[in-house]
Amino acid sequence: MKIKIAIQGIESSFHHVAATKLIGNKNIDLVPCDSFEKVTAAVNSNKADYGVLAIENTIAGAILPNYNLIDSAKMVILDEVYLTIQMHLMALKSESIHDIKEVHSHPVALLQCKKYLSKFPPQFKVIEGKDTAFEARKIKTEQLRGVAAIAGRQVASKYGLKILDSNIQHVKNNETRFVLLGKKPSKQVSIANKATLKFVLKHEVGSLSNILQVFSTFNINLTKIQSLPILDSPWQYAFFVDVVFQDYQLLISVIEVLEKVVKQLTVLGVYRENKKNYNSELITSVCNKHLTSN
Repeated sequence: MKIKIAIQGIESSFHHVAATKLIGNKNIDLVPCDSFEKVTAAVNSNKADYGVLAIENTIAGAILPNYNLIDSAKMVILDEVYLTIQMHLMALKSESIHDIKEVHSHPVALLQCKKYLSKFPPQFKVIEGKDTAFEARKIKTEQLRGVAAIAGRQVASKYGLKILDSNIQHVKNNETRFVLLGKKPSKQVSIANKATLKFVLKHEVGSLSNILQVFSTFNINLTKIQSLPILDSPWQYAFFVDVVFQDYQLLISVIEVLEKVVKQLTVLGVYRENKKNYNSELITSVCNKHLTSN
């Protein structure tokens, strides 16, 4: 039985590669979505069993709206994976790099290649699109001359495009973190060692420093902290944090303490930390195997 996975993008996109890695060798049935919001909507409406969202990148930073989306959609983080992302410029096989007048891709991919794109002449157009793979497929299906896409090597292979230039991201160690989302917490929290929390502080002096001290006291390692403004509440912020712990019961104790001292607390997920980085190009064959089975 195939597992339905909602992703932002289409077949061969980085989200598809991440979904394949997260689920393992099981067959997956993709539910392509053209926005992150539609990914969580697909899970909530039971059109998909799980969803996959990019949450941060080493060049572009945290994808802050997705933190809010996970919370507002009442999703739970079940797992994570890090992919090494290598960007390539691709076009129709008849084209050379000197023929290109426009380049299309997802906004985050364009940001990762900003320095490379700045070398082109002023009249060169950079156009934000829905998804890396979607823009590449569009070039192929509409036979767009003078147009290139930025995407992964697996996309060029899937849609029969020619790679004009490789590894064009301006930071070569370019990694993206993806999370697996569901509607219910994992049953394997006992083996977990990482959690993502959201809290809203009381408007008091020293409130944030007191919270950070709580984590330190209980030997909980704070690995990430992001703040987002709360809509309709001027100068009020929600904090999203990732913590790593060695003892699950200590995490429970921390949560109990936090519930007493913060204005609002939400546990967005308790899961197993995944430190291993996967090269998206090395697992393209696995991704394509699933494509041919669908």
